[in-house]
Amino acid sequence: MENKIRFGVLGCAGIAVKHVIPAMIHACNAEPYAIASRSQEKVDSAIAEFGFKKGYMSYDDVLSDPDVDAVYIPLPNALHKEWVIKAANAGKHILCEKPLGLGAFEVEEMIETAQRNNVKLMEAYMYRFTSRTQKLKELLDNKVVGEISQVISNYSFYLEDYSNIRVNSSLGGGSLHDVGCYPVNLLGWITNDYPESIVAQMIEKNGVDISLTASLRYKNGIMGTVNCSFLGESEEVTEITGTKGTLIIRDTYYDSNLPILFYSGDNETVYPVEACERYTKEIEAFSDCILNNKDVPLSLSESIRNNRLIEEIYKAAKNG
Repeated sequence: MENKIRFGVLGCAGIAVKHVIPAMIHACNAEPYAIASRSQEKVDSAIAEFGFKKGYMSYDDVLSDPDVDAVYIPLPNALHKEWVIKAANAGKHILCEKPLGLGAFEVEEMIETAQRNNVKLMEAYMYRFTSRTQKLKELLDNKVVGEISQVISNYSFYLEDYSNIRVNSSLGGGSLHDVGCYPVNLLGWITNDYPESIVAQMIEKNGVDISLTASLRYKNGIMGTVNCSFLGESEEVTEITGTKGTLIIRDTYYDSNLPILFYSGDNETVYPVEACERYTKEIEAFSDCILNNKDVPLSLSESIRNNRLIEEIYKAAKNG
């Protein structure tokens, strides 16, 4: 390990090929080094397109490669625990797609294994590294909205193909696991707390939720609403309302240049936001933590809270 983290990638998932591997190329402190897939054709294609030095037909071979510093895991949700634990036991630092596990118990076991092996582990919420999120933090720190009373966040899209792994119950599918986890994470980040009451409803198909709404009440008086769905497109809008007015955050989880808007009575204030490369910023931040032995920006206690809350929302929806 010198000044760049050499990443191994477990699988050729769409998010890896479209976003995260290109981010490794663009990052100043990382590079795509090894990739594995059960398809030789996919391995050869990835090497040709992205310049991987090594290609394997087995994920275990990536973990056995002494030149791999860290692994990126974009596998189906139900496989995260197995391969995070294997990677940690192999001494590799781990960036794993969200949700990190299927419940807090899985996440706690992954964290214990990572800590025992002295490796970094981070749940991959790329929106946390955008200019928009940084600007939002500044506005909230400066109490622009006053005391927060309500947060409503939406993340939905229209899914046509129901053979997709997103609706495969055995692989940990469902709209909450796929996109609703972002509003859950946002609420946890804003409140730094766990709700005292959860009410939820969902529509199911193929044994998973294809649309879900949850209402969360926090002891400090904040009400949170999470909306997620595979049944229609949304603009990923978040509203944060407080005693001084309301912030409207469009493209909440994206890296466009849409400004943040603030409404107070009849007055509108526009806060500019610069476009950025969210995945590149994520890779650079994680790699910097490895190179300089710093704590990862998304703490492991936050990941426990995220995944525990997702689990509890599902329980509330099934009871509702």
